[in-house]
Amino acid sequence: MKPRGSARNVIRLGNDGGLDFGILPTLVGYHLRQAQISVFQDFAQSMAKKNISPGQFGVLTLIGSNPGRSQSALARAIGIERSTMVAVIDALELRGLVERQPSRVDRRSYALILSSKGDKLLQTLRPLVLSHDDRITENLTTRERDVIIDLLSKLITSPG
Repeated sequence: MKPRGSARNVIRLGNDGGLDFGILPTLVGYHLRQAQISVFQDFAQSMAKKNISPGQFGVLTLIGSNPGRSQSALARAIGIERSTMVAVIDALELRGLVERQPSRVDRRSYALILSSKGDKLLQTLRPLVLSHDDRITENLTTRERDVIIDLLSKLITSPG
């Protein structure tokens, strides 16, 4: 087992109510989840008027950058179940942001493209998301930001 840092060295944010967090402060997953909560809350506030979730933004971005790909290909790329992707695409299609077109390479699937409304929304969202990203990383130097992205990428590709 790898040595763990001391929980005394962990800085807690917010009011912990004097609780003993046991081994939680020494767990990477605990800190990832706490960071995710913070990031998602800021994203939700930033996008409240646009009614877009982080997942929907990710899917819109992938479709905009890869027009004509199938739902299955996108689901594999983001690592979600195909049925979950169908629900996301259904919701985006219902809002008029995404269109399904018959695939030119596989008659059993649909190619996904952004509608003109979806493309316009994505262009509006990009600067908002970049501002959100700047805000959540404002306490990091450029080097620290690059390091955290690199480290998180290693966790994503970890065989565990």
